[in-house]
Amino acid sequence: MTPAAPPIDLTDPAVVADPYPAFARARSQAPVQWHEGLGLWLAFTHAESNAVLRDRRLGRIWRDREPAARFRSFNLIHRNAMLEMEPPDHTRLRRLVSAAFARGHVERLRPWVRQLAAELVDGLVERSGGTEPVDVLSGMAGELPVAVIAELLGVPRADRPLLRPWSNAIVKMYEYGRTAAVEDAAERAADQFVTYLRGLAGERRRAPAEDLLSHLVTVRDAEGDRLTEDELVTTCILLLDAGHEATVNVSGNGLLALLEHPDQLRRLRADPGLLPTAVEELMRFDSPLQLFERTATADVDLGGVTVREGQKIAALLGAANRDPAVFAAPDALDVGRTDNPHTSFGAGVHFCIGAPLARVELQASFGALLERTSRLELGGEPVRRPEFVIRGLAELPVVLAR
Repeated sequence: MTPAAPPIDLTDPAVVADPYPAFARARSQAPVQWHEGLGLWLAFTHAESNAVLRDRRLGRIWRDREPAARFRSFNLIHRNAMLEMEPPDHTRLRRLVSAAFARGHVERLRPWVRQLAAELVDGLVERSGGTEPVDVLSGMAGELPVAVIAELLGVPRADRPLLRPWSNAIVKMYEYGRTAAVEDAAERAADQFVTYLRGLAGERRRAPAEDLLSHLVTVRDAEGDRLTEDELVTTCILLLDAGHEATVNVSGNGLLALLEHPDQLRRLRADPGLLPTAVEELMRFDSPLQLFERTATADVDLGGVTVREGQKIAALLGAANRDPAVFAAPDALDVGRTDNPHTSFGAGVHFCIGAPLARVELQASFGALLERTSRLELGGEPVRRPEFVIRGLAELPVVLAR
């Protein structure tokens, strides 16, 4: 039965600021509910969200944005993305990308990532001097993941400032209630990104290097298959967009959570061995991606409703990660939480291929903040980004002391 009012208003500023009370209210009503305004089902519990992510009858099926002529490049980078594919196409593409990743790129970068994180924290401490607030988002959280993905792919240092503005413009297309200006900016960014990467891939074909892009250019599977140029470009953009957006937002959301829970910050300082566990808890506590859509390829019974063939259903990852049926004291931050099956990296065939790299980056950045400061505290009011789907901060002023 369709409810008279939507279970949650994703454009409500109060929900954008803190969606978790609204998730809890909706979850208490029913695990899966229809949202008339969005024209899709929403899954509010861990069990149902997990089923949305894993059930093979619920596919990630891309349909070009219309009019197609207006979104030529935006459609290209999604039509050829493994995130928007189902097996067997997804299987083939993921196998090729995994083969390139398997050449030790993440481990090769681990010492470099730690060194970069240390340098960025030292810069923040120097600018703050224990008295002046400095923005951790622009000074570290936004810098490190872009630098790491760029280094991984082999993007020249002079070109790296181009990447984040392109990514930021593209991911705004995933929000609801977009303006025409936002859509136009996303298409321009996609077109510029595609053009740039085609040129860089051409250089790697002529002169390969020891970077992931060179290996993506040359990788073949056991059947001799290889990536098309559109698949190659799309994969690089996906790694940059998904990889840096998630890591930036876990860094910002997570540091804010620690600053607002000083007992957990002290606990982590006292026992740095908790850092890997703490990173997983920070991802659970305030998820960087709140919503992930699937489309039913057949009728699917889920959470007491039937999702009809062709209908969409979205897993609300933040709601799943606060489900009291799975997590003890779900609204409490616990950096020592070990029973933590969070869904922030997704699940099933679309589990995040960059998860190992994200964990390296997050452990390095939080580790550097803990090791290279004696004091961390809020230096002003944080500014949250106004979007719901990609949850993050625009500014996080912090005072740091050596």
